Amino acid sequence: MERISLGNTVFEGSNNSYLLPGDQLTLVDVGVSTDDVRADLYDGIEAAGYDVADIDSIILTHWHADHTGLAGELQAESGATVYAHAADAGLIAGDEDAHFAETDMREQRFEEWGIPQESLDELTDFLSILNDLMGEDADVTPFEDGDTIPAGDGELEVVHLPGHAAGLCAFAFDGDSGREAFIGDAILPKYTPNIGGADLRVERPLATYLDSLDRIVEEDFDRVWPGHRDPIDDPAGRARVIAEHHRERTERVLNVLSEHGPADAWTVSARLFGDLSNVHILHGPGEAFAHLDHLVEEGVLGRDGTEYVLEDTTADADALVAVPETKR
Repeated sequence: MERISLGNTVFEGSNNSYLLPGDQLTLVDVGVSTDDVRADLYDGIEAAGYDVADIDSIILTHWHADHTGLAGELQAESGATVYAHAADAGLIAGDEDAHFAETDMREQRFEEWGIPQESLDELTDFLSILNDLMGEDADVTPFEDGDTIPAGDGELEVVHLPGHAAGLCAFAFDGDSGREAFIGDAILPKYTPNIGGADLRVERPLATYLDSLDRIVEEDFDRVWPGHRDPIDDPAGRARVIAEHHRERTERVLNVLSEHGPADAWTVSARLFGDLSNVHILHGPGEAFAHLDHLVEEGVLGRDGTEYVLEDTTADADALVAVPETKR
């Protein structure tokens, strides 16, 4: 397996694309559609002794542009089969219904969250640039949790880990360290993956993501290869750290409402994160919404229009966000 580092000035640092040599020459994730990233990927493939035309399969962890942007043009040049989870396949393929549904949800959430017009204008400009980075549409073959996909000289097992994106998946395999996986942005070595804003289609984003963190612990991977930065040698430990981060954030959200009274998601995000710009205008209130939504579902908060109201002043964050125990 060859890890190809791809530049990325938009998201969480350098992206990774993974090249799996063998009878089924395979790429896992392909980076955003820009000239610099295209050069990085093509150079990496050539350095490994292959041409783009040799690629048989492209397997995508989720639909975000920094993981899928070059898939369509690579497929056009190589004839490769492009795989993605069924929940994300339509967005990658450019399906109009899928894009309209995502856009409608975006407009609904922005109104609910109370994003002020000036910030909304800035975000709209940023998202229009982001759309250009999606690249060409691909013909996508969908898969589901538990499926296996031929790759390299073996196969990858699909492990569905929604939260950051509805269709986000890891791909498990037997590696040098034992049970390993390409894990996309389900967990990252430095940043905490955004939930709530990164994919507005995810229902109950915090609860969904916490379930995925539980599954990462249960899968007991020995090493995982993320979509950004370096491999993670204690995936269960990292999942636990991220769950603890969300427990602490839940506590902070409760404190904001206790100290300052009813507020919408934008106001809560301002208390949590301060001033926001570009993609963080989406991710900040999205993250706040994920926690507020969870607290509503747990009966701790009520809603009055767009504002959230603390109803249970005895709520305990430890009981609301469970941190999984690691197996080691």
